Amino acid sequence: MTKRIVVALGGNAILTDDPSAKGQIEALRYTSKRLIELIKQGHQLIISHGNGPQVGNLLLQQAAADSEKNPAMPLDTCVAMTQGSIGYWLQNMLNEALAEAGIDKQVASVVTQVVVDENDSAFTNPTKPVGPFLSEAEAQAVTAETGDTFVEDAGRGYRKVVPSPKPISFVEYPVIKAMIEQDFVTISAGGGGIPVKQAEFGYEGVEAVIDKDFASAKLAELVEADYLVILTGVDNVYVNFNQPNQEKLENVTVAQLNNWIAEEQFAPGSMLPKVEAAIAFVENNPKGKAVITSLENIAAVMGEGSATFVSVD
Repeated sequence: MTKRIVVALGGNAILTDDPSAKGQIEALRYTSKRLIELIKQGHQLIISHGNGPQVGNLLLQQAAADSEKNPAMPLDTCVAMTQGSIGYWLQNMLNEALAEAGIDKQVASVVTQVVVDENDSAFTNPTKPVGPFLSEAEAQAVTAETGDTFVEDAGRGYRKVVPSPKPISFVEYPVIKAMIEQDFVTISAGGGGIPVKQAEFGYEGVEAVIDKDFASAKLAELVEADYLVILTGVDNVYVNFNQPNQEKLENVTVAQLNNWIAEEQFAPGSMLPKVEAAIAFVENNPKGKAVITSLENIAAVMGEGSATFVSVD
């Protein structure tokens, strides 16, 4: 039976050790070949993706070249730029994978704006990591020069953090919905979407990055997806992670996850937003399931292996 599946790609599905365009295209070629396994099984695929490393690197490039004649672009515009470049690469690699598999299906990306509340408390409490990992000394040096805020990210180094307000709605949702109804493979809400606030005659950008997992949960809710699949670097979520008594989670409920959140089992800026996004989706769509797993383990989504499945009860 055909299922409607929203897949949220993490940064490791796009960027590996080679940050060049060629390197990211190769990573997306690998990713696309695995994603279309779901299409081969007859399911409808809707894709979103992160852009944290890409937008962070672009911000560094903009700052390095900033001048009166060539001014640096603001954060919302950098989100739009990376959303466009990643969407371009991904749709081409999906088209290639579909052609190799002999599947006749259209793929298209939507430049997606996400409406946020300009009074969201996130604007006074930046938490969203973007850009490369730095040592503590490097982060302190950048902070002294620019005033940017850095935090330690899950034991992997220090990253710049920016405001990350919650998504309220998608400006282009009617377009996305129409494409899904025509059974296009749709790429939308890239990088969590371009953050905008309502203006007198439309919308205007704001300096923020939307968490792609929360944006994907909102998208999955709106399109009434059967599954929200959040891809990350591990096959399962764990409690007591990297400790001798770590425990792999497979089938869990919202109540169980909330208890573990209260115990601070999930790292902020890493696994915590994925867990919270999974909870948000199943609470707003009780018939749906959320899955947290790795790209390599994507076959487990349809019951062919172990992954972390989240349901209301």
